Amino acid sequence: MTSSAELPKPRPLHELSNVHDFLDDVRLRPSMYVRGRSVLHLQSMLFGYMVACEIHGAPAMTDFDHRGPFSEWLWPRLDMQYSSPLGWAVEIERAAERADVAPLDMFFDLLDEFRMARHEGAQQATR
Repeated sequence: MTSSAELPKPRPLHELSNVHDFLDDVRLRPSMYVRGRSVLHLQSMLFGYMVACEIHGAPAMTDFDHRGPFSEWLWPRLDMQYSSPLGWAVEIERAAERADVAPLDMFFDLLDEFRMARHEGAQQATR
């Protein structure tokens, strides 16, 4: 068994600069942040993050809005057309069940792909 001293530690909140930093910390200890490792609970938390940003006048990261960039990227990635009013979390949970993988693990794999695609798109735009 690994001792807690050996596990990477999430950073204090004041060291995080955006929602992606927060998600990197969630990945380190998902059970600490996400009840039941549920992607639906994570989506709710991200909605709360966006609301808090808007209330406090911070720039809101809209990547995970219902029809935000992550959703727009996700639908073709999962070979789907946007038709679900349920949103990206439900679709990831369904896809994970079909693939027999943990939904939160699938979310983080998809998040890595999304970040990479966004990074590659930004690089191409600067050429």
